Amino acid sequence: MKNILKYLGLPVLAAGLLWSCEDLDVPITTQLTPEVFPQNSTQYIQTTGPVYAAFRGEFSFAWWWSQSLSTDEAILPARGGNWFDNRNYIAMHFHDWNADNGIVGSLWDWTSKVIGLSNQSISILNQSMPEGSDKATLISELKTMRAISYFMMMDSYGDVPLDTVYGDFTAHAKTPRKEVFNFIEKELKKAIPNLNAASGVTTYGRPNKQTANAMLAKLYLNAAVYTGTERNNDCIAACDQVINSGLYSIEPRATYLQMFYPNNGPHMKEFIFAIPYDPAAVTVGFNGQMYHARYDVPRSERAKFGLPFTPSAPRSTLPEFYAYFNDANDIRNKQWLTGLQYMNDGVTPVMVTTTKKGYDQFYTGSDGSAAYTYQVNLTPNIIPRQSATLFDLGNDEIAWNMGYRNIKFYPDNTSTSRNQNNDVPFLRYSDILLMKAEAILRGGAVTLGQSSDALVNMVRSNRTTSAALSGVTLEQLYQERSREFAQEAWHRNDMIRFGKYEGAWGYKTNTDVYRRVFPIPTNAMVLNPALTQNDGY
Repeated sequence: MKNILKYLGLPVLAAGLLWSCEDLDVPITTQLTPEVFPQNSTQYIQTTGPVYAAFRGEFSFAWWWSQSLSTDEAILPARGGNWFDNRNYIAMHFHDWNADNGIVGSLWDWTSKVIGLSNQSISILNQSMPEGSDKATLISELKTMRAISYFMMMDSYGDVPLDTVYGDFTAHAKTPRKEVFNFIEKELKKAIPNLNAASGVTTYGRPNKQTANAMLAKLYLNAAVYTGTERNNDCIAACDQVINSGLYSIEPRATYLQMFYPNNGPHMKEFIFAIPYDPAAVTVGFNGQMYHARYDVPRSERAKFGLPFTPSAPRSTLPEFYAYFNDANDIRNKQWLTGLQYMNDGVTPVMVTTTKKGYDQFYTGSDGSAAYTYQVNLTPNIIPRQSATLFDLGNDEIAWNMGYRNIKFYPDNTSTSRNQNNDVPFLRYSDILLMKAEAILRGGAVTLGQSSDALVNMVRSNRTTSAALSGVTLEQLYQERSREFAQEAWHRNDMIRFGKYEGAWGYKTNTDVYRRVFPIPTNAMVLNPALTQNDGY
């Protein structure tokens, strides 16, 4: 079994120790203080553990829900009352969320927690660790994690409070988005000289130099959204730093899907920064799990994937998004379950035996209780047959088979729980190439002899056997990004930058531009009276 601890140099072992500092009932002699801990190189590394454990905590939950369900990439409707959850999920689709939405609140709490733990660990290491390159590297890694978390928070909420001092419990007002942008840029630039230059096992799960450069590229590509000023050439320069490092390459067509398998890890050629998952790693006070199969695999296909649990199968994609997968020669099509379903031999049909009313709850014949056997057929459209008001599809086989399903993060049948071993990439090399191509299309200068066409085709030639593109447009690049990064939680960011977030898809008609940022959660405003609500909310 893959073990994330070996990649992180044992830091998550200390997660419970640092977390206990928040427990006021812990005797003072066990408190983590610079006087008693850390005192050696192993303990210095362990001090960083809670930051990584916390970051993993909601990465595949609050981050995924907010960045994907608010787009045309995914939808999670109610089915017979299941997954209604106070409209938390379907509100993401309709763009009618409010400050009490559970997903919006969890995202704020999560990013705030990572930032707070980063401040704590930085403070402890600054006081306890001897000066030198090891200290500079550990602190730079933590500051990069804090910068990434501020990027996520700023991207999602706009103006957010800047707080970098551990132990400062004063109320902080929101800092303008442009200033947060400048802070993130400065922190990443300062970190780069001290970050590890290597990739692979030695740095896996922790940021290296190219993690920071890739984050700068993300920051600059979205600069017009965040600050009103384009930074396309800066984006290209940051991408070139990653390209020139020679550390990464595009996974070929034959192994594209394997990047997301349960046994993925530091051997993947494209992973610049990935979040390691391991069902055997339990940390105190955090979620830290990844449940994609639980949400995406139809419950009728438990046997097909050999799962030790019955999937809940609530989420699907929308026809508008699936329409981008229109090239029969593209390996990325294989991440989807569509139409008539077969076992993994490709021949044996997936069959379900129920009753006629179990198949269709609106069946009116007198023989509704008669046995009915059918081959599972996943249909593209999402139709609220039971209740339009509650957006409930119904609680029958027709309802549960609505919507195409994405299994990019392939179901893990080695885990005895719903938690999966699949690591989840946050930054990939193909993203670097497509970001550079986009920055050129938006007015940036060609460098390294790489035109936007060449860059896009570098990716495409490793995904499809179809002919290369010429005269690539921004719309074509947007569609390429949609295919390449499906389910990787970048689609909201892309839709906003391409001016598509206010569009209509599925049942969404809301065009409010202010919803490009989420509201400040009610509980956050209660805890911090210096906060003011975002415009429109």
